[in-house]
Amino acid sequence: MIEETKPKPNIPKLVFAIIATLYFLTIAYDPMRDGIWNFLNLVDLPIHETGHLVFRLFGEFMMVAGGSIFQVVFPAVFVGYFVWHEKPYSAAIVLFWAGQSILNVWVYAADAVVQQLVLTSGMTGAEGSFHDWNYLLTTTGLIGSTPAVAGIIRLIGTLTILAASALSVYYSFSPAESEDTL
Repeated sequence: MIEETKPKPNIPKLVFAIIATLYFLTIAYDPMRDGIWNFLNLVDLPIHETGHLVFRLFGEFMMVAGGSIFQVVFPAVFVGYFVWHEKPYSAAIVLFWAGQSILNVWVYAADAVVQQLVLTSGMTGAEGSFHDWNYLLTTTGLIGSTPAVAGIIRLIGTLTILAASALSVYYSFSPAESEDTL
C-alpha cells in the first residue's frame, strides 16, 4: 500500500502569510483607516510620480494616467519576476503589495469629485492643486460615474489581496526541495 503524505507547512512562511493576510485585509476593509499614508504608500508615492515622467512621452492624458498605471505595474513586475523564477510563495507575498497599490489608486480615484486628498503640492484638488483622477474622469466623460469606476478599482484591489492571501498560505505548504525564499 502506498502511503500518502500530507505536505507540512513551512512554519515561518505560514506565520508570515497569516500576518500579511491580516494586515492587508484590514487595508482592503478600510483603505482610508490610517489615511492615505501607511508604510507602503510612502513607497508607492515616488513610484507614482515616476510614472508621470515615464509616460510623459505618450502625451498629456497618458502622462497623467501614467502615475496610477506605473504604481500598479511596478509591483506586478516583481510578481512576474518571482513567477518566472518559479518562486510562487514570493510572488504571492509581493502580490499583496500590488493589491495595496491598487487600493491606493482607488483612494485617489474615489476622491475625483470632492478632491479632499492633500496632494504632493500640500493642497487639495479643491484648493487648486492638480488632481489626476478628476482630470482623467472629466476627460473621458466618466466624472459622473466616479463611484462606479472607483468601485471597480476597489474590487480589483480587494480580489488581488484575497488571491495573495490564499496563494501565500497555499504555498507555505510547498515541498522542502523547492525552497522559495524572499
